[in-house]
Amino acid sequence: LACSHHHCAFPVSRNELCVWNTATAQPLYLLGHHYSISALSFGSKINPLLVCSASQERVIVWNLDECTQKVQEGFTPRGIVIGTLLGMVLHIRFSPDDQQVAICAGNQIYILSAKNEAVLAELDGHLAPVTAAEFCTWEKSMLISVSEDRTFKARKLWNTFFFFFNLKVWDYSTSQLIYQSGIITGFPLLSLLVDEENKQIITGCAEGQLWIFSLISDHNYRCVAHIDLKKEQEKFCNKVVLLTFLGEGQNNSKLSRTDNMRPEGSVEASLPILLIEHCDFFLCFHDEENTYSSQNTSYFWIGTSTGLLIINLANFELEAYLSYRDYSDLSIWIARSCALTRKAANGKVLCLIASMFEDMIAVLEVNLAALVRTQHSDFLPCGNEKSLSVIASSYIFPFLSNHNFTVIGHKCVMLKKTFYYKCNYFPTGVKNAVKDKPLVFHNKIKSSGYTAAPRMVMFSPNTNLKKKEVSKWKTSCKCKNKEYPLESCPPIKYEREISVTCKPTPIFCVQYSGDGELLACGQADKTVLIFNSNLTDVHNVFSGHDGAVNSVGWSNDRKWLVSASEDRTLRVWSVCNKEPALILGKEKFHKAVRFAQFYFIDTFVLLCCGAEFHLLRSHLDTTKDDLKRYKQRSVCKLVQKFPMTSAMEITSLSAVNEFYSYIVLTAGSNRALEVFDLNAGCSTAVIQEAHVRSVHQICQNKGSSFSTQQPEAYNLFLTTAAGEGIKLWDLRTLR
Repeated sequence: LACSHHHCAFPVSRNELCVWNTATAQPLYLLGHHYSISALSFGSKINPLLVCSASQERVIVWNLDECTQKVQEGFTPRGIVIGTLLGMVLHIRFSPDDQQVAICAGNQIYILSAKNEAVLAELDGHLAPVTAAEFCTWEKSMLISVSEDRTFKARKLWNTFFFFFNLKVWDYSTSQLIYQSGIITGFPLLSLLVDEENKQIITGCAEGQLWIFSLISDHNYRCVAHIDLKKEQEKFCNKVVLLTFLGEGQNNSKLSRTDNMRPEGSVEASLPILLIEHCDFFLCFHDEENTYSSQNTSYFWIGTSTGLLIINLANFELEAYLSYRDYSDLSIWIARSCALTRKAANGKVLCLIASMFEDMIAVLEVNLAALVRTQHSDFLPCGNEKSLSVIASSYIFPFLSNHNFTVIGHKCVMLKKTFYYKCNYFPTGVKNAVKDKPLVFHNKIKSSGYTAAPRMVMFSPNTNLKKKEVSKWKTSCKCKNKEYPLESCPPIKYEREISVTCKPTPIFCVQYSGDGELLACGQADKTVLIFNSNLTDVHNVFSGHDGAVNSVGWSNDRKWLVSASEDRTLRVWSVCNKEPALILGKEKFHKAVRFAQFYFIDTFVLLCCGAEFHLLRSHLDTTKDDLKRYKQRSVCKLVQKFPMTSAMEITSLSAVNEFYSYIVLTAGSNRALEVFDLNAGCSTAVIQEAHVRSVHQICQNKGSSFSTQQPEAYNLFLTTAAGEGIKLWDLRTLR
């Protein structure tokens, strides 16, 4: 099959070529082959539009303008025979200037002239049938090919021999092999695409795997990415279902358990990649605004046996999925081959598919914008539509209303229509707490509210502040928080190093204080060291843990430091005192405590223990009672535990403490990312298979809430996993 602009080409009665003009709905029948047509391809140019057909006995190039004119004049159209008796041809590709044609026949590749019968080059080196070949548009005389090359491996597993397939890069002007890849996969490579914009090649195999290689000269053909389309397709379908339920106000905690579940008795089928083609993604959205933030991203179509997919080359994720089974009018559910037009016409793309089991061909007209819009309407941020945000936009913690807390003071400031609060909470069980008794003995006194019903709204913003007060508080906070100068270059060389111990000791964690003046280090020797920022002096040493210190976290006011250890204890230290202000012992936790940090501007403490994280409320008090000097006066209470879905252990946790945020991000041993909204008290979203391996670091933008950054910048976060690159995510779109 072949498609180009308004034309579709396919064989009829096996040896007759039919070129159908979709604009005029007029078919053009071309006769010239005696055997079945096995390969077709349109030329790269529109004027004149060429089409090449191949069978076992000959290869013919047809000029469609001349053929149409011949038919109108009543003559039989004739093509130019450019090759004879080349064997079984599986693939044809024109050069960018339509002067040469690459013919993949058996194990060989023939470079033929498109004007006469002449073999310009013969590329011999593959050990199995060549399945696809592409010309490199920016590198003259370069051709890339993939085949079923089988480098037999001396291993037998489950009574099945494994064969491995590779790709080759040729200089067809000299018939020399430039590069041959190593082992790529155990399945035949079926399709190939050259991405001119990014100077990359993309190839797909019969098992739904995609590989992207760089063709930049300094990169030595290295593999840029590997995509498992079967997993990406499953993730995308789960995300659409999940976010559809969220849009209807359903709780997704039940849905997350059904991920990756397959009906009993069903068979997992392979997903052969039949076609890879460029996609005019943004041309179909030229009349719509705010559809996507960046238009510098490449997209491409993936044609499989069960449907069409659109892949985003920036994050290697699916943008849309069209399943043949979803359309009742389409009788083809499994395709044997498919073809797509390279460019969209009026926002629509022509797709030609052939049935696997019947002699049937279907022509599809795909409205790209409508396809993407229907599948993204539930989670694309448009207008006033609600979405996840790191910056708090509501003022209630409903799940805290059942706990024994009393609000005794609050302040509020409004900056750029976004509310930020400073709230103080103390457990009512603390000594010297206000009793439920009157404080005065006068008869006529306004009630202080101590006998009134408890407040259900924890944050009630005061929006009547004067502009001078807002400006004064904003200025004072700016002085306390240092920001990295945007005009400066990133640091690329170290200035100073220091040995923290006399003998080699691993350092498990480091963290700067918010003002950048102090640096905390958690070590394997069970101590926490505090250095000044230039590493010239040790500010303090905290000891008391019985295991390696795996995490440290500063409070927003830089007065407190929380540390977690492998000894299953949590300690909170005062920067000015070597004694811990608070100790939570082993009886509180069943596993090692990790990723401890202050949260909600020092109101709470977050920590991880196994597959769940804990939200703790603490009151810190370093004063000593002479009679009970060994009894700590600090109090800590568990607010709630939040288990992560289907994970054995939380491998990373991140939350913002510099301003009020309800969002907590977690990563688990199941390679998933999970977003918790503590204002709702539940899991809000699950991103399955975020990385190939477990995420070991989540990094959020934790700049000051008074920063000059746009609010959207706070919804971006980074993740990384061992042996992989770094991914940048947008919390609002979960991508």
